Amino acid sequence: MSIPPTLPSTIDETLALLASGEYVAERSLATAVFLSLRMGRPLLLEGEAGVGKTEIAKVLAKSLGSEMKRLQWNECMDIGSEV
Repeated sequence: MSIPPTLPSTIDETLALLASGEYVAERSLATAVFLSLRMGRPLLLEGEAGVGKTEIAKVLAKSLGSEMKRLQWNECMDIGSEV
């Protein structure tokens, strides 16, 4: 049985965690990630395609020993649409 990694205890540790997964983040994004992790709350990221939303989720999941589940949605879909 492996010991799960511990959560970062500072924003600087969050920046280092992201950097270890080759994700370069601004301090404001690292702050949002840090607060989300510390409070145990989800973090909703939105933005144009290609800005790194999925990549940060992959890096966090891998770094924290978690599974990533991806949900894709856009304004053209309705509740009955298949993803």
